[in-house]
Amino acid sequence: MQTRVVFNEEMNHIRRELGLMAARVEEDLGKALVVMRSGDHDLAEDVIESGKIVDALQLRIEDMALALIATQQPVARDLRELVTVFKISSSLERIGDYGIHLVKAAVKLSRRASFRSMERIERMTETGQRMLKDAFSAYLAQDAEAARKSAAMDQLMDNEHKALTEEVLTLIKKQPELVKPAARLLRLSGYMERLGDHITNICEGIVFMIECSHEELND
Repeated sequence: MQTRVVFNEEMNHIRRELGLMAARVEEDLGKALVVMRSGDHDLAEDVIESGKIVDALQLRIEDMALALIATQQPVARDLRELVTVFKISSSLERIGDYGIHLVKAAVKLSRRASFRSMERIERMTETGQRMLKDAFSAYLAQDAEAARKSAAMDQLMDNEHKALTEEVLTLIKKQPELVKPAARLLRLSGYMERLGDHITNICEGIVFMIECSHEELND
């Protein structure tokens, strides 16, 4: 009985740390939106610095999970959750990196009138924020169906990426002098599309944790 109490305490600690990491990444995406709309250099630096904290949280969470596996020897449902913890922390770290790419590109693109709005990138970022919040809520609530609904929003990301690619290619044909910033915008859109994929990966991990089944949620 004492062993189980220790395990639950340590598992709750890991969940809290994972929640801090998810909240920080979500907040950084929100800051990135502000940078896109304002070109705020100081806020962009905040996001870049925050990336170091996200990296440190990943290491701490994974060290805690490894220690728990080594000392408590979890099986079945508990082990599946710990496997999912690794998947979530790794995906959050990558999402945080994409947020940093976002603010760096936004500062550069905001200097050019032709790229000042970036409405599609903004919508992709908003969708990514919503997906991430819903996915982590699904993890905490142990709700596989909510995880599936979060992953389904990735189609919105894919649609925006495809539409943006077509628009930018058309623009380049009309204004070939914009090819360099246009390439940066395409690369940025690709980052955001992959951000959606990482959140989908989190959702797949949640479904595995709850239902013990490997389900492909990103067709």
